[in-house]
Parts: sequence; C-alpha cells; structure tokens
Amino acid sequence: MTIAIEMGQTAANAPAVLDLEELLATRLLVQGNSGSGKSHLLRRLMEQSAPWVQQAVIDPEGDFVTLADRFGHLVIDAEEHTEHGLQLAGERARMHRVSTILNLEGLDAENQMRRAAAFLGGLFDVGREHWYPMLVVVDEAQLFAPAVAGEVSDDARKLSLGAMTNLMCRGRKRGLAGIIATQRLAKLAKNVAAEASNFLMGRTFLDIDMARAADLLGMERRQAEAFRDLERGHFMALGPALSRRPLSLRIGDTETQARNATPRLMPMPNASLEDAAAVILAAPPPEAMRAAARRAPSTPPPDLLSQLMAAKPAASEQAREVEVTPLTPEEIAARRARLDNILRAILADPEAGFRAIGVLYQDFLVRCRIEGLGTGAPDLSAFRRMLTRARAGISAEMAEDAVWQDVSARAAVLPEDMQGIFMMIAGAAREGAPCPGDPALARAYGTRSPSRARRLLTYMEEQGLIVCQTDGAGRRIVTLVELAWATAPGDPNADAVLAV
Repeated sequence: MTIAIEMGQTAANAPAVLDLEELLATRLLVQGNSGSGKSHLLRRLMEQSAPWVQQAVIDPEGDFVTLADRFGHLVIDAEEHTEHGLQLAGERARMHRVSTILNLEGLDAENQMRRAAAFLGGLFDVGREHWYPMLVVVDEAQLFAPAVAGEVSDDARKLSLGAMTNLMCRGRKRGLAGIIATQRLAKLAKNVAAEASNFLMGRTFLDIDMARAADLLGMERRQAEAFRDLERGHFMALGPALSRRPLSLRIGDTETQARNATPRLMPMPNASLEDAAAVILAAPPPEAMRAAARRAPSTPPPDLLSQLMAAKPAASEQAREVEVTPLTPEEIAARRARLDNILRAILADPEAGFRAIGVLYQDFLVRCRIEGLGTGAPDLSAFRRMLTRARAGISAEMAEDAVWQDVSARAAVLPEDMQGIFMMIAGAAREGAPCPGDPALARAYGTRSPSRARRLLTYMEEQGLIVCQTDGAGRRIVTLVELAWATAPGDPNADAVLAV
C-alpha cells in the first residue's frame, strides 16, 4: 500500500502529494533563504507523516518542540545530557520506536555539532533487529555539515560531518531517511547534499544558489531567475517522491505553530520622552545592585609578564644549574611542592574552572618560568593530569601513594574530563568528608550547570563505579563500589571543596 501525504496545492489547485514510502528510500533536500517557509514546510511534512512513521528532529533553535503537545514526540534537551547519554538516547529511541526532538537551543555551535553527532550516531549504530523506518529531519543542516571549516574545532566538525554523511549516504539500508533543510546550498557539504533524490527549492537571491537549484531541478539557467520571485511558502518540487518534472506548489497550513513566530509590526507606545527617560535610566533596585556587586570581577592579579621580565636572569641561571646538576630527592620533593603552589594559585581564580585547557597551560608555563622551573616544565599531557589531580584536591605527594595510584587506574575507564570528579569524590570518601555538592562538582568539571554534575554522577553509577544514596535529611552519600569507601552525608547544594 502506498502512503501519500498531502503537502499543499499545486499551481493548478490540485493536491500536491508526497509518496512517503518513496521518500524513505530516496531522501529529501529543502533549500530556501531565511523567511522562505522552510520550517513551515518541515512542520507540515512531520504533522502529515506522524501517524505513519517514526520521526527524529535535530532542532538547533527549538522551533519544533511544540509538536510534542499534539503528536507525542519526546523532547530531549541536549543541554541537560552528555554526549554519551545522547548516543544511548538515540539507540533507545529506535529500539522502542519513539519519535523524538533533539532541542539544541542554548548551546554554542561546537556543542550543537558534538551533541547532534552523538545522537545521530546512536540512531545509526543500533542493532539490525531495530532498523525500523524513520524520518530524520535536520533543520539548518549547513550548521552540522558545513562546506568549509569555520570557527569550531576540526574534531567537532569531523564528528558532525561524519554523522551527517552516514545519515545521507548509508542510512537508507538502516531504515533512516534523511530530510535536510538549508538556507544556502553553497554552505552545505556537497557529499551530503548529493545523496538526496527529492528537492524542494524555495526563494533564494544569490546567483550561485539559484544556479545550483536550477541544475538540481533540471531547469535551464535562464529559468533560475524564477527562484527570486517565489512567495513565502511556495517551492519548486522534483523527485520520485514528489514529481517527475519540476512542479510549483504551495505548502498547506499546519496544526501546530512554532514558539518563535515571525515578528509583526506593532504601533509605538504613546510615552513621552520624559516618561521613557524615567523608566530606562532609573536607578537599579537594591537586589540588582547586590547581584552586580557579587558579579564584579575580583582584583586583577599582578602582571605576570612584568614578573617574568624581572625574574628572567635568575630563572636562566637556575636553569643552567639544573642542566649540569642532578636533582636530589629533597629537591624533587621541593619542585613538586612548587608546582602544587603554582596550580593552587591558578585554581584560586574563580573563573579558572571555565577556561580552556590551552589558556590555563599558557598561564602555567609563565608562572613556571617566573619560579625558575621553565626548563623542566611539564608538557601539556602531564599538565592535564596534574590539573585533574589538583581539582580533585590531591597533592603531588599524595598522588605517589599506592592507594591513589589505584584510584587513578580505576578512574581511567572514564572519559578524561570526568576523572577529576571521580577522584574528588574518592578524596572525600577516603577522608570521611561530606560528599561534594553539585556546584563544586560542576566547577571542577568546567561548567556552571549543577544539573550536569548530577548527570556525571548518574553516568558513573551506570558504569558501576559508584552508588549514590540519600539519607532522611536529603543529604547525598556516595560509595565507591570496589574500594568500599563512602563519603559522609553532604548537602547536594553545598559549594565547598577539599583544599589541595
């Protein structure tokens, strides 16, 4: 049985239908400038096909979450989940045939790419017995499969582009039908766009985009000017699931609406200039003033470069001595203590937990040169391990202990950025101290979100490393399974951490 869904009306006022089964085998590409009606088209397609096929939406702006109220989609807030958690969510969504919307709103471009790649990877890597038919809609696809490198890291771009390529090139055999929408074909990776066999081209103005749209639809170059004249919601269609010849159609109405509607003109308020000045320039309330005072930056540290220039002769002389004189055990211990002091000084800055590792390492090298340790300063990999240990409250001397080496070995099964959290909890458990609160764990992880700290604990518990319990007063107790250590009850909202 062929399932045909109605997308709207043709120029001859006949129903414009889309063959859903053919779409599952041939995929769809939608192009149109901002305001051309791409999101409206995708919403119409999802509403009409929702009763017939499972759906997944990669939603960078949170436009499609309103589908959940009417059609029962599960909305997944990507900001509240780790990449591993999203990969598992993608696998489970296919296994249980649940339509989902991955809401990436609020994340920066790099984290959007990483989390979308993880979720798409879960959809793609599920076992053969769960290869059910599924529409995978990716809005603003140029963000996830860019034609050229942008400001994001190469690692994030490769992950995202690889996931999008798998979806469009290899997804068909796994039951995945990619539906990608982009503002400009020129911004979309060609190997992703080339796999679509169905096209819906909306209004566009740039010559290069009009020419590519005309080529894809088999139109002559002189006909490409027609794309400038298309109205909002009007598209040119071509493909086995739509029409064998270029067909003009107008997308029909939708049952749901986006949260962010198109702004409309409104009359200006009848307020005098004096009234406006009194409202806008009024003194802030006491609460706001206190909040601003709390957010005020602390006194800046001394100028490190000035210290470096002053200490350079002494540092160079000491470096020469180190080259010719082997260090004694006492000197090695003193050097470790000085490195600990440097790390303690770096982490004393409240913003240190939220800076990139490369920025912290540069600060570390400057401080090492000031202290005369520049010649033998640890490399980036060693610094990363030292920083993880320092954030966990473990000194270099403690790290030499056999017990802590065992803890480090157990933490190695976790991703590198989580190991410090495990060691922080282990430090509290060994000392019988209260369990660190969510704000302290979040800061050690490099985030301002306490909910992410809770997700980290959940992930460690899923790996069988810890067990989390709550006493009658709502305080948290964490037990390290294999070591049989347990923290004292601690307030989850406490912000205290162990001292290095």
